[in-house]
Amino acid sequence: MDVKNLEPYAIIGFDGSAIKGLKIHPDGEYIVYPMGNKVCVQEWKTKKMFFLSGHTNSVSTVAVSPKGTFIGSGQINHIGFKASAKLWDFKKKICIGSHELHKVRVEALAFSSDERYMISLGGRDDGCVVLWDCIAGSATGTAAAARQTTGDAVTLSPLSLRVNSFVTGGDSNLRVWNIRAESKNLDVVDVSLGKLRRCVRCIAVSRDDLYGYAGTTSGDMIKFSINYPADPAASVADIKPALLGCLAKCGPWKKGKRPDSVCYSQGVESILIMSDGCLIVGAGDGTVDILDEINWKGEFPKGKILDPNRPHFRALKSTKLMACITSLELMETALLQGDKRILLVGTRTSEIYAINVATFDPVLVVTCHRCAINDISFPRGMSGVFATAGGGDVRVWCVETAQELLRIVVPNFSCSAVLFSADGKSIVSGWNDGNIRAFTPLTGRLIYCIYNTHNKGTSALDMTKDGRTLISGGCEGQVRVWDIRPQCQSLKKVLKEHKSPVSAIQVSPNDTEAVSAGTDGSCIIWDLVSLSRRQVMYANTLFMCVCFEPLGCQLLTGGTDRRVAYWEAGSGNLARELEASKLGAINGLHITQDGQLFVTGANDQVVKLWKYQEGIYTHMGLGHAGAVTCARFSPDARHIVSACAAGSIIIWKMPEVYLQNSQPASGRQGAVTSPKLLRDDLRLQLDDRPVRRAAGDRPNKLPAAPSKVEKIEAMDTTRSSVHSCCPCDTAKSKKSDSSNKTPPKAGGVKCCKPSDKLPTRTTSKDFINSSGDKK
Repeated sequence: MDVKNLEPYAIIGFDGSAIKGLKIHPDGEYIVYPMGNKVCVQEWKTKKMFFLSGHTNSVSTVAVSPKGTFIGSGQINHIGFKASAKLWDFKKKICIGSHELHKVRVEALAFSSDERYMISLGGRDDGCVVLWDCIAGSATGTAAAARQTTGDAVTLSPLSLRVNSFVTGGDSNLRVWNIRAESKNLDVVDVSLGKLRRCVRCIAVSRDDLYGYAGTTSGDMIKFSINYPADPAASVADIKPALLGCLAKCGPWKKGKRPDSVCYSQGVESILIMSDGCLIVGAGDGTVDILDEINWKGEFPKGKILDPNRPHFRALKSTKLMACITSLELMETALLQGDKRILLVGTRTSEIYAINVATFDPVLVVTCHRCAINDISFPRGMSGVFATAGGGDVRVWCVETAQELLRIVVPNFSCSAVLFSADGKSIVSGWNDGNIRAFTPLTGRLIYCIYNTHNKGTSALDMTKDGRTLISGGCEGQVRVWDIRPQCQSLKKVLKEHKSPVSAIQVSPNDTEAVSAGTDGSCIIWDLVSLSRRQVMYANTLFMCVCFEPLGCQLLTGGTDRRVAYWEAGSGNLARELEASKLGAINGLHITQDGQLFVTGANDQVVKLWKYQEGIYTHMGLGHAGAVTCARFSPDARHIVSACAAGSIIIWKMPEVYLQNSQPASGRQGAVTSPKLLRDDLRLQLDDRPVRRAAGDRPNKLPAAPSKVEKIEAMDTTRSSVHSCCPCDTAKSKKSDSSNKTPPKAGGVKCCKPSDKLPTRTTSKDFINSSGDKK
């Protein structure tokens, strides 16, 4: 059978930990940024995304050539392994070159101004500069990035006019490199810093190559001269780069005294030089400033110089964001209305802000989880929003706009499970500190917290439809049943059967049973009435997910054996097995409410849509940049939401063929009635048979007392002055209305039907709240 691709509706993701990871294409229509082990190329106007796939681990750095022809990317690898740097063709979106000459990590990438060379810088375990010829497709030179007497180099920046030169910086080193055109060897000259000791984090070079700025971890900036000629063939043997000063921002002006120098806390992480000479500085504390040089008249007031830096800049505009700044990019394009310039800012918490340079007001454009997402949950019967659980927070998202609606932050802890209560009035979450916390879905206010539920952390949660019983699983292997009330939350029973962490829990459709999957190779069905074990299933796998079929007759499980197994809920026998993945474990599993489809997500980064009865997958979704950790259908089965270990969320469109089949036949003109399935035929035959139960059998569903709403809806709501309770009363009232045109007196006519204890006068709020017959 031909397998088709799932079409994504929206993708939420951005890896902000990469230094200078956010890039703007020179045409101003695309932005480029890493997303897990993929590089995302997004069209700014339409938000359409393209992915560059080929890395085997997280992408650590991204670079775009000056003319936009090439994209470079480097990755992180495990200790002892080589890290690859790849060269991509922007228009064709294909890889045209790659090398593995660095160990463990590629720290930084840059292109020469003529797009001839791609320069890559290795990390701490490597410490080398590699020159890659983009035209020849081979590495032409390599050299040590720093002296043995200094620290490691961490950043590099090319020169604008001289195509064969670039600058590197790091711990106590700042060096200017020159590529010999004939031999393609690397010549290097150190910038003499004297007794100044600084650790460079970022470098920016002016467009005329006269000077450059280096941001340091001390919060100030080093200004150095270069003065290299534009001609690559010209000799630079007599030109030595020099230190011009260590500069900082001016503090409050004091009359007759030298102003204090103010350094950025947590260092300067990113610098951008504008066309008018002003600097845009992004700091580790989230500060973004536009700095201008101060033209001092005369000398400073005399006094002792205690600081190694001197105040030299004043802040023209300033704003502060909530996290460390890792990327600064200025967008100047015809797509923007008027003469607006947009500053795109990437932060370490995986957020992208758009700042209008004129007003300097930040607007949040992209946000996502900064680490793996552990769980996804939809409210019961509501498909417009969903919640995700990750490290440090629980977030609520809108499906239509793919925007964040609410963020509930619990610092320093990781949320492993999240669910909405049946009435939708609370979001219940389980955390690795062993606590269960419930929040309001609109404001995120804490409703209650159950402390010390599991001594090694809560790993799985589920709740019955009435919201009174909560079942939790822990990393120590225990399953605990809780009685949830507004005034108190009490423990009902501790079920000790699993020997390893409980990975998933689900309550059966009739609320009388619950199933728990453990990583010890056992899957146990619990009786919620007697609070005891009813059935146990064993397999040679680590169960990662479990799901009840909507009728409650079968179970689906997935685990590290890469198989999806069908189990009989009554006998615990294995009915069927499907090979769902060829590379990794099955982490996510969910079934539609009609039981015809189910979705799986695995370590192979693929989301697959399956037919339940046929056992074949018809569609697959490619786009995740990490192992898929969970996948869920929306209650209306129009979308599939999946999340991965890289922190990205993809909302998939349900294929049209299943949307058409799910519509009622009356709503489609000329539709042919689909043949009945075998399960439907069996269900009808069983329904026609008389039900015979043994003495010890339990009902499939516990009977519930009729509510006030059900009583009112069951009544005859004929409009008259007397609410009829029997046919006699209705006929007499009609006869009286036709003859006298006046309503009969209440209670004047005896009813032949015995009373069913329903209100006989009115169902209004006033009567129900009153104590007698008359208000």
